[in-house]
Amino acid sequence: MILNQRAFLSIVRVCTLIFFLLMVLLPFYWLLITSLKPRLDILTTDIQYWPKHFTFDNYRVLWSSSSFDVFLKNSILVSLGAGLFTTCFAILGGYALARYKFRGKSMAVYGLLLTQMIPGVMVMIPTAILFSKIGLMNNLGGLVMIYIVGNIPFCLILMRSFFDRIPVDLEEAALIDGCSKLRALFRVVLPIMLPGIVATFVFAFIGAWNELLCAIMFISSDEFKTIPVGLSMFVQNYDVNWGVMTAGAVMALIPSLVMFAIVQRFVVEGLTDGAVKG
Repeated sequence: MILNQRAFLSIVRVCTLIFFLLMVLLPFYWLLITSLKPRLDILTTDIQYWPKHFTFDNYRVLWSSSSFDVFLKNSILVSLGAGLFTTCFAILGGYALARYKFRGKSMAVYGLLLTQMIPGVMVMIPTAILFSKIGLMNNLGGLVMIYIVGNIPFCLILMRSFFDRIPVDLEEAALIDGCSKLRALFRVVLPIMLPGIVATFVFAFIGAWNELLCAIMFISSDEFKTIPVGLSMFVQNYDVNWGVMTAGAVMALIPSLVMFAIVQRFVVEGLTDGAVKG
């Protein structure tokens, strides 16, 4: 009886996981097959779960008739810049919150958490006024600054949880051996924290890669637009070029998928450690 109950629970668990897996994969599958259909097959009322007529014309149009290569380059530059700077600032800030005791420390942490509850739209207009006065409108550097400021609070708290799981004894031993605080941080602590650092970088990178609202508001020239803004250009007043748009979305997914395939072990380990020890 117990064995039958365990077998039943195992079957239910597996079926539940399969169901949620299909729910996650179905949108990606539909995106892919739509990008491989001609326009008439996309707009037909006959639902096609498999393309009747395969075509790569949408991808050819994407690369030849649009500035997708420029959008891709801009997205890579902005996302890498935001991810690297955010991670560096989060390392230093997280170390300070985890290792030092100072007045107002709890309020600082609560303040960082509070910023996550404020809608980004509320600060759009003041930020636009400020950027227009200092010359950062329609500038990739200004976009990177916005993404850094937006991602730092969460990444800093996340990095603090990673530092909390590192025993202080390791740093004290390095200090006894003659290392300075900064050298002990970079030579002893950070190599151990590599999974957490990678997880923080990936979070900041994806946040900048997928962001649309700020990119639309602060960038007006085609030469500085990122992929989300570029894909939105295929939505016209009376028509949507679904084939080219889905082809662009598939191409936009490839860098993220490649990055996750390379660093997935570090990301899972880092997020797990941060969740357990945070």
